[in-house]
Amino acid sequence: MSRRGPLKSAVPSNLVSPVRRCSRTACGRPAVATLTYVYADSTAVLGPLATYAEPHCYDLCAEHSERLTAPRGWDVVRLAVDSGPARPSGDDLEALANAVREAARPQERTAGPGAAPSVVAPTGRGADPMEVARRGHLRVLRSPDS
Repeated sequence: MSRRGPLKSAVPSNLVSPVRRCSRTACGRPAVATLTYVYADSTAVLGPLATYAEPHCYDLCAEHSERLTAPRGWDVVRLAVDSGPARPSGDDLEALANAVREAARPQERTAGPGAAPSVVAPTGRGADPMEVARRGHLRVLRSPDS
C-alpha cells in the first residue's frame, strides 16, 4: 500500500476572495447591493449589501443594481445604498468610551441578603435617582411617569 501526502485542493486558496462578488453570471465585480423578492406582493427589493450572504438573496454590483428591472406587474423598491465605508461617528466613540468607563467601575455591594443593591458612583455620590437596580452593564430605570 502506498502512502500519499495531503490531498491537493482543486481550487488554490489564494483565488478565493473574502469580498462578496456579484451574483450575475460572468460578473466578477464586488457586490454593493442585495436583491430579495417578496413574492406575495410581487415586489423586488434592492437594498444595501446584507451582512451575510443568504441563499434566497442575490448580491449585485453597482452596474447591475442600477440596471435592474422587474417583470411586468412587479414593483421595484430601491432602498438607499450606502456608497462609502461606514465611519465611526461621535456618538459611536462616546458610547464606546462610556462602555469602557462602565466596565472599569467597581462591582456593586449589597447591604445583606434580600437587600436591594446599592449603587455608588466612583466619586462617592449616589447613583441616578431614576435608576432602580443594576446588573453588570444593564440598568433598571424607574418610569418617568412615576
